[in-house]
Amino acid sequence: SGQRPAPAAPPGRPQGKHLQLLLRRSREAKNCAYCPYSNFPVGAALLTADGEIFSGCNVENACYSLGVCAERTAIQKAISEGHTSFRAMAITSDMGDHFIVPCGACRQVMREFGTDWDIYLTKADGTYIVKRLEELLPLSFGPEDLKK
Repeated sequence: SGQRPAPAAPPGRPQGKHLQLLLRRSREAKNCAYCPYSNFPVGAALLTADGEIFSGCNVENACYSLGVCAERTAIQKAISEGHTSFRAMAITSDMGDHFIVPCGACRQVMREFGTDWDIYLTKADGTYIVKRLEELLPLSFGPEDLKK
C-alpha cells in the first residue's frame, strides 16, 4: 500500500536471463578482439527482433583505417544472416572508470536500422547504463530522409 508497481520495461527490452546472456556474449566477444595496435579490446552483442544474438569484436589492421569496430562487426554478421530488425546491443570494454560508448561511425551504422532500440553501455565491472539509440545520435539522418 502506497507503493507503486515497478514500471514495465519498454516492449522488446531484454529482461533477467536474456539480458544477462546479452551482456555475457558481449564480454565473450571482447576476449576475441584483435587489437595489437590500440590494445583496446571491445566486444558487442546484438539482439535481433526475433531473439537471436550476434556478437562481434574489434578487428584492427596494420593499415589503421581498415580496422572495424565491434558494433559494426556484430551488425554485419546479423545482416549477412538475414536479420535487419534489432532490439538491443550490449557493448563491453576494459575501461574501468567510464562506460564504453560507440564511435560516431558505429552510431550512424546502428541508425540505419532505426532509432528505437536499446544500447547497454558497460564498465569493466559489469555495471551498465541503457540509452536509446536516438539519445546517442540526436537529429540523425536515416534512410527515410532519402525519400523526402
